[in-house]
Amino acid sequence: MPLRILKGWVMLVIVVENAPPRLRGRLAVWLLEIRAGVYIGSYSKKIREMIWQYVCAYIEEGNGVIAWSAPNDAGFEFDTCGANRRIPVDFDGFRLVAFGPEAALPGTVIPSPVK
Repeated sequence: MPLRILKGWVMLVIVVENAPPRLRGRLAVWLLEIRAGVYIGSYSKKIREMIWQYVCAYIEEGNGVIAWSAPNDAGFEFDTCGANRRIPVDFDGFRLVAFGPEAALPGTVIPSPVK
């Protein structure tokens, strides 16, 4: 018998880098960690938003991205938090990713020009 997905529940993926152990442990309670820092699961919008708020609140020096299935042209939506060069941008209703300068990351030392 095929597995039935409850109506209103969608697939979601969360990837975290440089996350504190406390956050990684909490994510492992809610989601399946398929690789280091990569978590998957199926939840309702309310639970997905609660999990993402927790990630954003406790990411500290790390960064994270969440992607979930959505009824749009791309078939998914995504959001990011923390220090990251990848910046989500809206391009005529379609979400893309722009790369910011390395100087956008906190703690990055910009070398002075050589004279």
